[in-house]
Amino acid sequence: MALRPYRQIVRRKTRKIMVGNVPVGGDAPITVQTMTNTLTHDAAATIAQIRRAEAAGVDIVRVSCPDEESTAALGQIVKAARVPIVADIHFHYRRAIEAAEAGAACLRINPGNIGSNERVREVIKAAKDHGCSIRIGVNGGSLERDLLEKHGEPCPEAMVESAQRHIKILEDNDFFEFKISCKASDPLLAVAAYQQLAEVCDYPLHLGVTEAGGLRSGTVKSAIGLGSLLWAGIGDTLRVSLSADVTEEVKVGFDILKSLGLRHRGVNVISCPSCARQQFDVISTVQVLEERLSHITTPMTISVIGCVVNGPGEARETDLGITGGGKGTHMVYVAGQPHHRLQNADIVDHMVGLIEEKAREIEAERANNPLAAE
Repeated sequence: MALRPYRQIVRRKTRKIMVGNVPVGGDAPITVQTMTNTLTHDAAATIAQIRRAEAAGVDIVRVSCPDEESTAALGQIVKAARVPIVADIHFHYRRAIEAAEAGAACLRINPGNIGSNERVREVIKAAKDHGCSIRIGVNGGSLERDLLEKHGEPCPEAMVESAQRHIKILEDNDFFEFKISCKASDPLLAVAAYQQLAEVCDYPLHLGVTEAGGLRSGTVKSAIGLGSLLWAGIGDTLRVSLSADVTEEVKVGFDILKSLGLRHRGVNVISCPSCARQQFDVISTVQVLEERLSHITTPMTISVIGCVVNGPGEARETDLGITGGGKGTHMVYVAGQPHHRLQNADIVDHMVGLIEEKAREIEAERANNPLAAE
């Protein structure tokens, strides 16, 4: 089915780089990232956290490498991970070289704070020798002192000027396999900086509202900031920064992309907030359904609506749906059409069974047609 005009997001044209075996930019899908918060030198704990992020669908994972013990453990972590690992480096150029040697797929650095030009060249040589890409990481909270003096405060112009400095360092060393982030904790500042940066370069952009806060407030800030940019076609990979479990970052990242039709992974639940018209407990039903369906990666949409006011209309647009009816008897829809009636007690188990069966059908169709779209 062709996309309706209002859903046709035209993505900004960028270069394509590789982060390990994952393409970023160009026509590649927008990827979702997270960052571990374990002590990296504790390889077992770090790998366990990466495993949980992988189960949630993460595409790329970043780990901090503040010391030699961390880069010493990185090789074991990289070998165990099923997704590319980005090494987060600040100040110590030797850590960047060690991370490249350990198999990191990408180095997150600010070329300007690595040290002398010679040290920068050594890091770039290590990246070239070991097939690493680089992320230039500009942050509104750690801008260069001279830029703060020039502009008076963190602002989009200062952040973009910082990014352009770092871009020039890499380009002057004949290195072009990089992406750029221009993050701030203020979503409006971050959006303005990314908008300006998108106008002056064609490198892939890594989106984020940094230090966004806890699960609820951070999700809201990230949805506003990242959603605004993605809707405008800006952004090639993203991380939702939350003071919460890393799997929550991944889930929110995918939910933002799903809401814009940019990625389709797992079950998208459309449900009403419920009111006095509801004919079953919508809120608890949705909570249990989302928990029971978290293992499904197959893209599909279901509707859970408590009454017949909007229920039939929403169900027409979904793969499976249920609408509350009188006397504890509800209507189940399949492919947008009324299919059969259902009693209260069976709702969750019955719907989970239908959804799992539908997922198997979709996956079988994919297997028979490898070119089928996600």
